[in-house]
Amino acid sequence: MLSVGIYRGKSVKSAAKVVLAPFSAPPATAPIDSRGGENVGEGQLVEIPRRPTPPLEEYYNSLFTAFGPQHWWPGETQFEVIVGAILAQNTAWVNVERAISNLRAAKLLSPAAIERVPLRKLQALIRSSGYFRQKARKLKAFCQFLRIEYGGSLPQMFNTPTITLREKLLGVFGVGPETADSILLYAGEHPVFVVDAYAKRLLMRHGWIEREAKYEDVRWMFERHSLGNSRWFNEFHALIVNLGKKFCRKQEPLCGQCPLGRYLEEGR
Repeated sequence: MLSVGIYRGKSVKSAAKVVLAPFSAPPATAPIDSRGGENVGEGQLVEIPRRPTPPLEEYYNSLFTAFGPQHWWPGETQFEVIVGAILAQNTAWVNVERAISNLRAAKLLSPAAIERVPLRKLQALIRSSGYFRQKARKLKAFCQFLRIEYGGSLPQMFNTPTITLREKLLGVFGVGPETADSILLYAGEHPVFVVDAYAKRLLMRHGWIEREAKYEDVRWMFERHSLGNSRWFNEFHALIVNLGKKFCRKQEPLCGQCPLGRYLEEGR
């Protein structure tokens, strides 16, 4: 069993900073007119240029028409979805499926069982997912976190406010923003959007973000479009993953056949 200390909690005050900082309004340099401009002098009104945003509703509708509902994330229980989110780091889903099948056959798809099983046995069972030594430690770290913070109860954990729980998850060994958001959205139905390589690739190719774009900034592009709509975030992310696998590939993308190809032709 892992020694205590692999999970380091963070304060709620810190959580608020992480989520809200990218969205804070810049300091005003002049009074804002009710018509949407700045009063720079008597009788003068200067329009404030609005930053363009991706046509996400059009993207979503085009993808849904092309692919239909995705029924993602596959998993029989909340815990299985969490295990899948951790094992999916830096590997193809087919490799995760083999690892989860091994865990199911060994009757280890529960937090208590994962925490009890010897580390080397767990590593052997999830070997197909790659980086299996690190991922075994990550699984044990999450289960330890769940026991210490919530008495091993997933319902209690997911009843925690999103901002608070997200920051706590980020304090768990091996859980970064993408994994934390996958757990929140797909296992807990919290209204967050998962920013992965597929989402960033789509927005970069359409000219909406730079390669160096920050995770939180990209996440907010989606979340501000449909605040609180976890079902929309779920389906949209799954559709983008499908797009990335079939058309918007890392190498040799099929832009001419892509359901979103016309948006490239229009300049975005």
